[in-house]
Amino acid sequence: MEICAQNFILYYKSRLFDIMEDKLEKRIANWISIVVDCLDVTHAVYYKPQQENNNRNCFEYSFSNQPFDFPKCISAKMLHAIFIEGNYVGRDILKTLPNLSLFNAAFHLKYNGVEKGYLFLRANEDKISELISPNANSFIDESGKVIQIIEKQSDIINEEGRYKELFRVTEKFHSSMDVDVVLNEIIKALKIVFPNFTYNLILSNDLKHDKTLPIKELQFDHIDGTVMDSYVSGEIRIEKRCSENHTILYAPLCGKQGVYGVLEVVTYASFVFQNSEVEFIRLLANTGGSAFENAKLYEQSQTLIGDLQLINDTSHRLNSSTSLDETIQFLKSQIKKSFKTEDIGFVLIKDSEFTILDGSNRIFHSEEGKKCVEFIADNIRVKNEAILYSNIQNQLADETIPFSSLMAVPMIESDSLKGFCIVSHSIPYFFTFDMFKLFQSLIHHSTLAITNSMLREELERMVITDHLTQLFAKGFLNDEIKQSMEKDEEGTFILLDIDNFKKVNDTFGHQTGDEILVQVANIIQQNIRTSDIGARWGGEELAIYLPGASLKTGSQVAHRLVEAVYKNTNPKITVSCGVSYWNKKREDRVESLFNRADIGLYHAKERGKNRVVIKEENRIII
Repeated sequence: MEICAQNFILYYKSRLFDIMEDKLEKRIANWISIVVDCLDVTHAVYYKPQQENNNRNCFEYSFSNQPFDFPKCISAKMLHAIFIEGNYVGRDILKTLPNLSLFNAAFHLKYNGVEKGYLFLRANEDKISELISPNANSFIDESGKVIQIIEKQSDIINEEGRYKELFRVTEKFHSSMDVDVVLNEIIKALKIVFPNFTYNLILSNDLKHDKTLPIKELQFDHIDGTVMDSYVSGEIRIEKRCSENHTILYAPLCGKQGVYGVLEVVTYASFVFQNSEVEFIRLLANTGGSAFENAKLYEQSQTLIGDLQLINDTSHRLNSSTSLDETIQFLKSQIKKSFKTEDIGFVLIKDSEFTILDGSNRIFHSEEGKKCVEFIADNIRVKNEAILYSNIQNQLADETIPFSSLMAVPMIESDSLKGFCIVSHSIPYFFTFDMFKLFQSLIHHSTLAITNSMLREELERMVITDHLTQLFAKGFLNDEIKQSMEKDEEGTFILLDIDNFKKVNDTFGHQTGDEILVQVANIIQQNIRTSDIGARWGGEELAIYLPGASLKTGSQVAHRLVEAVYKNTNPKITVSCGVSYWNKKREDRVESLFNRADIGLYHAKERGKNRVVIKEENRIII
């Protein structure tokens, strides 16, 4: 077919339409082939902007029947100088440029004002003059359009691939209860989708993990501000570090019960994350966080089961023991197996004297060992409490003590101190707090033969009590209110929130924030009846239910709490309260009671905080 200037663009567009049936990875090459065919091109190079190369334009595809030299990348400054007067230049300009003098036509390809790249050609002069010169803008526009379509389809395929990978990872998460498997799958998925990025997992726990995993510890006293912001807010944060030539995305690993760490994604400074990429990372981090939480809970449950099994087996075996020596030897073997300790001692206390039992390691019979035993005995006589020292040498200011880490638990029978068991290790900070708690349980059960029913009661108490505040858990409160609505005539519910709690955490640290929660919980306990229920509602929100209490009484209690908190907290903080009420004279539900109190709390915050607002049916009462 003979092509003339009038039908060139129409012919060119029809040829471009045909390449949409080709495989995606071949479309750029086939587009160049069409240009080659239309203009009798002998040499062609297509340059594409690349963020990872300081936004320089680097060649994406080249064509020639024989090898030829051309610049692999061209700076934006040089391209601007070439195309300063328009989007098409010919031989006159290109022949003045040593590296580009081979070419006789060049095009700055755009579509809808968006740069798509640069095309340099060595083509038939007559065809350039006849076909391109009168149609340069249309040629540029149609070429830019086809690149735009190719890029969009590529983005769609890439996004499809990302979500297929997310689906695969999610299936893997659901099939595993291993923390390391979950973390490995997160990193594996990211490497598949973004192979040129670098990743780190910044975790907020002290668990031991696979050493091949890129894990950093989340140290709150040395944490980067952006990492902390992402961890505390539970939101993705992006930071550019020009000095390090990096762009870093932080995605929190969120579960239902909290944030367990932050996923760090590192790329080059000029990279701009697209919304679809951020959303994929967010979904992966959230899914991974939930799986991580489930795996941790499973591991903790397995550990708890193992601990309970140890205690149960020990109790059964000790109950069948017939001699003190047999008891000591068996208990010693159980302790050594469970705690990997170096030295174990058993000490009896009678009046002001102590006796180190046979079966104890010889180190406790030495002068240095006896000095340490005497120090522990004096402390236990006074406090009747278990003791954990990470480095007892510092406590005694005596480096001759032959061990550093130490745990000691009193043996009590019928409220009488009979002695204590002591374990030690030469390495400082060897014993963890979890080991300390297990050791206490083992000694208490071994000494007192605590029944299984008492163990169940303790476990039940742990379930219905918030560990930090020692208030009841939210679920227990809900059940109690439901029962109250069935048997009582009325009741008042107070929802209390610590004002500006995030600021307290940011200013004084999370440990102080926890102390504030404990202080407020103690104030609640001091200002309510024994029949009332104080609970941890969630985060910095606490709740009080007053069964059988009128709205007036509930309002008085709420105002008393607001005043007491302001007077008795250090650092000084304030609280806001929402109050709701029910009685038998009207139909009501637990959820409605909660919602009204929540609305009251919202209005208390809105009206300036440090106040009480009552939500009574359709009225707000200040």
